[in-house]
Order: sequence, then structure tokens, then C-alpha cells
Amino acid sequence: MRNEETRKNDSRDAGLPAQFLTQLRWIVLGVLTGAVTGLIGTGFYYAVRFATSFRMDHSWTIFLLPLGGLAIAAMYHLAGETEDPGTNLVIHTITGDGSIPLRKAPLVIAATTLTHLFGGSSGREGAALQFGGSIGYNLGLLFRLKEGDRRIITMCGMSAAFAALFGTPLTAAFFAMEMSSVGILYYAALVPCALSALTASALAEYLGAEKEVFYVRVVPELSVKSGISYGLLAILGALAAVLFCIALHTAGRLYGKYLKNRYLRIFTGGVLVMALTLLSGTRMYNGAGMSVINSAVQGNAPPEAFLLKMLFTALTLGAGYKGGEIVPSLYIGATFGCLFSNLFGTLPALSAAIGMGALFCGVTNCPIASLLLCFELFGYLGMPYYLIAIAFSYTFSGYYSLYSAQKIVYSKTENKYINRKAH
Repeated sequence: MRNEETRKNDSRDAGLPAQFLTQLRWIVLGVLTGAVTGLIGTGFYYAVRFATSFRMDHSWTIFLLPLGGLAIAAMYHLAGETEDPGTNLVIHTITGDGSIPLRKAPLVIAATTLTHLFGGSSGREGAALQFGGSIGYNLGLLFRLKEGDRRIITMCGMSAAFAALFGTPLTAAFFAMEMSSVGILYYAALVPCALSALTASALAEYLGAEKEVFYVRVVPELSVKSGISYGLLAILGALAAVLFCIALHTAGRLYGKYLKNRYLRIFTGGVLVMALTLLSGTRMYNGAGMSVINSAVQGNAPPEAFLLKMLFTALTLGAGYKGGEIVPSLYIGATFGCLFSNLFGTLPALSAAIGMGALFCGVTNCPIASLLLCFELFGYLGMPYYLIAIAFSYTFSGYYSLYSAQKIVYSKTENKYINRKAH
């Protein structure tokens, strides 16, 4: 018995050098992936910033949105992308059911820039997950990593791209490890994802990319009354997240059902967004809308803004324009929180922050990343309220998600393995 136990201990000890070398390799690969993806992500940041600035200075660009859509469809057609599953492909790759061609990176970068240039309603982090995953996966092929390691380096690319664009390395590292399988965190990717995110974020900051922060500096002491008030906001935010997921998926299904030709589909979507923009008399629902989020934090957003942003985004992304759903989710959360603040007299900045945290968690099913996002975007002063918001949103949003490929491995309400797809 003693000899058997000794052999096991010797085996473990002998494995230490191998473990050290493995981690040393991941340190190198994590930093390398962060540097490569961070550099490309910073270029993408400046491309989208230029597109946004040009669009805001030239309001006539909205009339070119349908033609921009045709250009996007043509690019994907020429690249042989008959169907584009978007971020779902990255999730499939992490779970072992897919692969990401390198052409995905330039395609989604160019298409997202065109979407922002002409006024489609979308974000940029969704595109970051796609091109970051593409870069990471293909670096794995270049270095001839085995399949399991390719999944890890794919997560590294996602972390790096998210961190470069949003300046939130904590969130980026954990989001990549958490998003594919709800209830499971891929700790094996912790070291390389952390280093990739930190490297990319530092490189982007060095090259002048600005971080998005909305510090909440006035927070009431947690009490039964304030806990109930802001807890109600979190629950309503979870329901708004469900509504947003339903709107996005429904728009995609309806476009696909009635407009099977990709060119006709994206052209029609562009016409609809253009018409709604002209009818609304404002450009606040085009692009990502970071300026509107800033206004909402100050308590100055129109009451209907969260619903109209849902509509604009669903019509844009459902038609085939590119970008992402995460910044629109933050927009919807901030404006919904602003509305709640105006109706019930809560603090506007804290309400907008809770709305953003609740929406992000509700649409992604990533509570740890969502809590870290709150800390990085809003500071730690409102920690008890952010914790309540994330807990309530995660539970009350059910099994809806932005990503149909996302798997709910463990139940949200019971200690039970369910392994089902998200809605």
C-alpha cells in the first residue's frame, strides 16, 4: 500500500517540470496572442471611431445604408461565406464543434466598419469576439497546438480583442472563459486569457485607445428600502434583456422566412433602418450610441429610447449587418435605468449602472464577467447594488441568450445538470 502511494507521489512530483513548462508555454502564447490581437483590435477601434465621427458630421450617410448592406453581402459572398453564424461559430469552436477560418477576421472588421459608417445600429464587441477568436484559433493552427489547446488560445484571442476595444481586461478574461457553457468556467485558460487581456489592453491604451468608464460617485448606503428599489430595477432589467433577445432572434427568423435572398434581405433592412431614422428625427439610435449612454448616466435619456434601440438593433443585425449586441445591450440598460430613475426618484447614475449590469448579464448569462464589468466601468463604490443586480438578472432572465449556440450546462435555480441550449 505504501509503495503504491509512494509511486503516485513520485508520479505527481515528476509531473511538476512538465506542468511548469506547459504554463511557461501558455505565458508566451498568451502574451503573443494579446499583442497580435491587441494591435489589430486597436486598428479596428480607430476604424470604427473614424466611421462614427464621419457619420455624425455627415448626416446624409444614412441614405447609403442600403448600398452599404449590399457591399457587406457581396464581401461575404465572394469570401464563400454563404451562412454567417457570427459569434455562435466561436462558441462552437470552444466547445469542440467548429473551426474559424482566418478570413473571418478581415471580413467582420470591414463589415462592422461599414455598418457604423452608414448608420446601422450595432456595437463592436461582438465583432471583436469573432475576429479575436479567428486570430487565436489560427495562431493555434500555426503553432500546431492540439485540439484542446486550440480552444484555449481561441479564448485568448477573444479576451484580447474585447480588452483592446473596451479597456476592461478583467471582464474580457473571464467573459471568454464563461460565455460558451453556462455554469462552467474554463480555469485551464485562466493564465493565458488573463495575460492576453492585460497585454492587449495595455497595448491599446499605449496606442491611444480610450477606455469606456462611467464612474458612479454617489451611492446610498444599502438598506431594506434601497435594496428593494434597485432590486426591482434589476428584475425589470432582466425582463428587458429577455425582450431584447426575443427581438433579435425574431427579426432574424422573419428576415430569413420572407426574404431568402441575402442581398434583398440586407437591402430591405437598410431601408427600414433608414426610414425609421428619418421618422424619429434623430440619429441617437444609429451606431453604438455611447454618447446616449453618457446622457442616460446623467438622467437625460428619452423614455422610449430603450425600446427604439431594441428595434433599430434587431432590424440591423437581423438583416445581416455586422457588429455586435453588447454595446446596444448597455445602451438599452442605461436608458432603461434612466427611465426607472425618472419614474421612481432613484439616483440616475446608479440606476443606469444597474440597468447596464443587469442587461449585460441577462443577455450573456455570464454573472462573474458581468460583476467584473460593473467594477471596471462604474467603480467599486456601488458593489452591494451591482451584486444584487447581477444575481437577480442572472436568475430572472431564464435561459434566453444573445447566442443560440450557448449551452446551459447547469440549472440557474437548482443544483442540477441540464445541458440544454439557450433560447
